[in-house]
Amino acid sequence: MITPDHGGSHAGGPIASGTSSTGNLGLRVASAVVLAPVVLVITYVGGWPFSALCAAAAAGILWEWMHLVTGKVVPGTLGPGLGALLAAFVLAGLNHPFGAAIAIALGALLAGTVGGAQSHREARAGVSAWAAGGMVYAGVAFISPVLLRRDPSLGLTALLFVLATVWSTDILAFFGGKAVGGPLLWPSVSPKKTWAGVLAGLAGGVAGGAAVAYASGIDKLGTAGIMALLLSVLAQAGDLLESAVKRHFGAKDASGLIPGHGGLMDRLDGFVAAAFAALVIGMLRRGMDAPALGLLVW
Repeated sequence: MITPDHGGSHAGGPIASGTSSTGNLGLRVASAVVLAPVVLVITYVGGWPFSALCAAAAAGILWEWMHLVTGKVVPGTLGPGLGALLAAFVLAGLNHPFGAAIAIALGALLAGTVGGAQSHREARAGVSAWAAGGMVYAGVAFISPVLLRRDPSLGLTALLFVLATVWSTDILAFFGGKAVGGPLLWPSVSPKKTWAGVLAGLAGGVAGGAAVAYASGIDKLGTAGIMALLLSVLAQAGDLLESAVKRHFGAKDASGLIPGHGGLMDRLDGFVAAAFAALVIGMLRRGMDAPALGLLVW
């Protein structure tokens, strides 16, 4: 799920900082070349290995989020969330997706309660809501790809469809924004994200998703293209949301976990939004047992 995003945390160009995009591009590409094949192999394998990958990514996202909120690692705030993710991992692996969702909801409640107590001790108003929100975000990052992948009919195809859409969106948005420049989309949130980058990203997302649908023999490629367009829009919205959270807490990157890329939140923001939307669309059409089928077959 680690996206080969060549544009930092802001598709269409990196946030202004002391490190240039050109100087970091080689490191970003190298990280992507190493990580992307690993992600694709584990996605292909599916089952417990894929669920473990998603759980590890979600745990990392939770740690980064809580660190942004509290300014340090607070075991009492982080612990309930990690426990909930572990429970969700086990329940999802045992084919109890509803139980996994309940575990995440309870984890958010506990994280918010403990976060509120921590807020009182440190006089940090709002930590409770932010802690609960972080658990929800991490839970969505875990459960969305896991439930899509477990669909026995088109689970692998659906994950590849989402990955191709998001990766193509990220890459084309960066290079399109760099090549064309022009008016900024939302300077106060993402100082270098341009309208040209957004439009290039949308074109790339549609092309990437449609290519996977075509290669997989999916009928109604026009509908698949519309789904890819929607997911591309939401992937870029997820990028903006994560940027807004970081700006709220005065951070450039969620962490320095991935060389040249920042943190897991920086790399997975678009994927989290797109995978969640794909899951919701699929579940609304075909239920919890066949969300991949509901996403791709119309």
